[in-house]
Amino acid sequence: MRTLLLERAAQMLRAREPITLRSLVAGTGVSTMAVYTWFGDMDGVWKALRQEGFTRLAARFAAFTPPADPVEELAGLVAAYVGNALDHPDLYRVMFDATVDLEDLPAADATLEHLVRAAERGRVAGRFRADLEPLDLAIRSWVIGHGLVSLVTPGPLPPETLTHAVPMLTALFIGTGDKPEKCRRSVERGWAGGQPG
Repeated sequence: MRTLLLERAAQMLRAREPITLRSLVAGTGVSTMAVYTWFGDMDGVWKALRQEGFTRLAARFAAFTPPADPVEELAGLVAAYVGNALDHPDLYRVMFDATVDLEDLPAADATLEHLVRAAERGRVAGRFRADLEPLDLAIRSWVIGHGLVSLVTPGPLPPETLTHAVPMLTALFIGTGDKPEKCRRSVERGWAGGQPG
């Protein structure tokens, strides 16, 4: 029932329908009492909806099989992030609504840790400079994916814009110490491997 209500809220967002207690349960066969039972109130629905975006992102990252090449892995995780946003555009928009609290902030923060670990592996493998802060590289990588997808999902730029991720990530990784030719191949493989099927 909780999932049903979250899916209904996401559908309403997609259709740009106003979400109220009554409109949320309309046509579901669920009473308004279910909202109170599962979420407490409508603020609880928004918290759960935002959390669901991070839950799906975490599941997407968990389903990504890390390759031996850490640069390929980092590019693949950015591609998985983009793919998740494209698959769930309504949840993606709510994920970054700072006016809404999260149910489980550590679980949301853990999604970034996937990128941090890949960046650390790259540093240990000698692909990135020894003085590199893995968190910094993870954030910069995330920003590239987030920037591109945020321009594509609401529509000002066409989906083909996402192909800019490969040269942007390549430039970022070369700037942090990777060799140009090796880097480009790793990023291309990672981007292809992390894309939605």
